[in-house]
Amino acid sequence: MKVLLPIDGSKSSLNATKYVAKMAKNSRSPTIVTLVNVHDDAGLSYVKQFIDKSIVNEYLRELSEKELKAAQKVLDVARVKHNMAILRGHVADEIMALANKDKVDLIVMGAKGRSGFLDILMGSVAQRISSSAKQPVLLIK
Repeated sequence: MKVLLPIDGSKSSLNATKYVAKMAKNSRSPTIVTLVNVHDDAGLSYVKQFIDKSIVNEYLRELSEKELKAAQKVLDVARVKHNMAILRGHVADEIMALANKDKVDLIVMGAKGRSGFLDILMGSVAQRISSSAKQPVLLIK
């Protein structure tokens, strides 16, 4: 089974990781997990005028690695095969594009991510993915 696990550093995404680790351990078929971290850098367009693009790229890469670290540790301890993807762009669109490209069987993600106030204005990433994805989506609190 191929599972896509979006990680944003939130408690909810860590709970989703623990759920996937338990699910993989109890599964009869081999489970391969892809951890994905996506940052929407549209808000940094103004900053990019004054700071070198390579510095912005390095900052986002380091931030992604930091957010993925706890999830990696959970899967390593559970001995679940996994790989990682670090992407930039519209978060929901990038996650769905990766899910389709990799032909995953299931998307498991936290029901509540790192954004709070923005969810009220724009709708959450989890809501967008669960309503638009072709694959089954499991939301974990």
